[in-house]
Amino acid sequence: MLSDQELFAFLEEKADKYNRPEYISPDPISVPHQFSIKEDIEIAAFLSATISWGNRQSIIKNADKLMQLMDYSPHDFILNATENELKSFKNFVHRTFNGEDCLYFISSLKNIYTKHNGLEEIFTKNTSKDDKNLKNAIIKFRKIFFETTPPGRTSKHLCNPIKDSACKRINMFLRWMVRQDKRGFDFGIWTRIRMDQLSIPLDVHTNNVGRKLGLLSRKSTDWKAVEEFTNNLRKFDPEDPVKYDFALFGLGIYEGF
Repeated sequence: MLSDQELFAFLEEKADKYNRPEYISPDPISVPHQFSIKEDIEIAAFLSATISWGNRQSIIKNADKLMQLMDYSPHDFILNATENELKSFKNFVHRTFNGEDCLYFISSLKNIYTKHNGLEEIFTKNTSKDDKNLKNAIIKFRKIFFETTPPGRTSKHLCNPIKDSACKRINMFLRWMVRQDKRGFDFGIWTRIRMDQLSIPLDVHTNNVGRKLGLLSRKSTDWKAVEEFTNNLRKFDPEDPVKYDFALFGLGIYEGF
């Protein structure tokens, strides 16, 4: 087992190695990196993160398919799409996320941008400066997302920390939006939420690597595990604990750690 100082040095080295622009192209974040307008980035990132499970090539291919269906102008499309234009989404499929889910997400995003001033505003106004993480903001966001019509089967595609979900995909989306270190990977376009309030996007790779490094003892992959993991990472960088996601994910994906 590594000492705390050895583990710190190891995590710093690996975070530095994988937090680089050359690792964007094989990652789902490559899809929102096609855009320069803030709202387009947010929407592309949110939808890409939503379908981020399974094979990464398949994720990127299908996320880009969504952008293609939106004429590579996601914000304008969500606000102004006609019924005829929306029909093209009916045959979309990514694993269990299908056309019905896709249309619901588009409708909810339209409600968010027309009635709630956009994704950033919802998360920002529901985050207190005293919040150690964004759990409460995620819970509120979920309520707003499903406020227009009953969610039905689509509800499973948006995490619920009340039910102890680890919320991997929404935490990944939030990392993309909030983290800013000027290294070109994360966007950092949401400036009213602090980086120390972010939580680790806990998936199979980070889970396995975390256990091997002694950063996670909890057996269940749930919100309590996310809090334990993130709190342990805060010991190494209290202001930006989630930067170590680069190290953990890189070790799991590229080094088979």
